[in-house]
Amino acid sequence: MDEKIFINELSSFLNSEVNSTFLVTKKELREDRNSNAYLRLKLADKTGDITANVWNNAQPISKLFETGDVIRVRGKVTSYNSQLQLSVEKVRKLEEDEYDLAQYLETTSKDINKLSDTLYDYIENIKNEYLKKLLLNIFDDKQFYTKFAKAPAAKSWHHNYLGGLLEHTIAVTKICDFISLQYPVNRDLLISGALLHDIGKVWEYNIQGAIEFTTYGRLVGHIPIADEFICERAKQIDNFPKDISMKLRHLILAHHGEYEKGAARLPQTLEAIVLHHADNLDAQTVGVKQLIASVQNDEAEWSEYDRLNNRYYFLK
Repeated sequence: MDEKIFINELSSFLNSEVNSTFLVTKKELREDRNSNAYLRLKLADKTGDITANVWNNAQPISKLFETGDVIRVRGKVTSYNSQLQLSVEKVRKLEEDEYDLAQYLETTSKDINKLSDTLYDYIENIKNEYLKKLLLNIFDDKQFYTKFAKAPAAKSWHHNYLGGLLEHTIAVTKICDFISLQYPVNRDLLISGALLHDIGKVWEYNIQGAIEFTTYGRLVGHIPIADEFICERAKQIDNFPKDISMKLRHLILAHHGEYEKGAARLPQTLEAIVLHHADNLDAQTVGVKQLIASVQNDEAEWSEYDRLNNRYYFLK
């Protein structure tokens, strides 16, 4: 069997043919300007991802595999707008016993144990007894925490890899901790909201090869899921104050900031404003960082187009 060539090694094969295996994370049958069908793919492994195109026999080749499959690809490494791409000539879907999925799933570069220690340090420093009991009730649940520590934070834009949710959670909490020293916020409430704001993503996403939405996640969404989960756990704590519950729930429900971006409520407390901006700061910064890091051509001046924010990013 041919030795695997990883995506971060493809720059060494520019204008050469390669034969390697990749995970299909996106698949779209399109038409060019002459109405000829072609297949646009996003291929990935643990080192990154790359855009690929099937120009010939696109429709029959498209029927050979689906998103989430691992495929063997023969094609040529090319450069378009200073970005590496694969021009695919031949594809074969691999059976599950032919590959190790760990080779194709990107994982956080952070130390999971250190991230976990940081999370528990924040919980230890919570002074409000009810908030601390709630956090321990949730994060001491080993079954939940195992899923939480492995979950991605998104499907495609930021922290979209194993362990991404924990990494993002700690980053947002650190930002909130810093801001709590600058402004008159309720630190315990803010830190608790930061630690809990995205826990619904444990049930929103499923990793079977590619990161996909669960039916529950697509129909309900991580914000209402988190709100319901927190309410259920708060009920297990005797005399949990209604006003604390209300304010904490507001942080969860409002952290996307705008109705158009999925918020259930607009931020209406100082803590909610801070959490929204901390969440967005980390998500946008890491999203752009990942886009820049995906550029494999050292001579490129611009990143690939960021469709979410409608812009390119200058690299020099």
